[in-house]
Amino acid sequence: MIRSELIQKIAEENPHLFRRDVERIVNTVFEEIIDAMARGDRVELRGFGAFSVKKRESRTGRNPRTGESVEVEEKHVPFFKTGKLLRDRLNGDA
Repeated sequence: MIRSELIQKIAEENPHLFRRDVERIVNTVFEEIIDAMARGDRVELRGFGAFSVKKRESRTGRNPRTGESVEVEEKHVPFFKTGKLLRDRLNGDA
């Protein structure tokens, strides 16, 4: 599902809301998650999962095309851990 499909689904299930308002709400939620992660905060959505940021140390990597060794800089990457409810639904337990 992509963002526009999510907006469409929410708008269909809530006919009392204008599509532009639903779009603003969805975009605000995503922006707040992004802003929190950019600050290094953890974002937890109960039953769904938790978004956090993990730090990857610098390391020596290998260029797959040439086989040459290259230095990979330290970086921060997003990480998502599923919640119990989501995990159970994916595995048919709920």
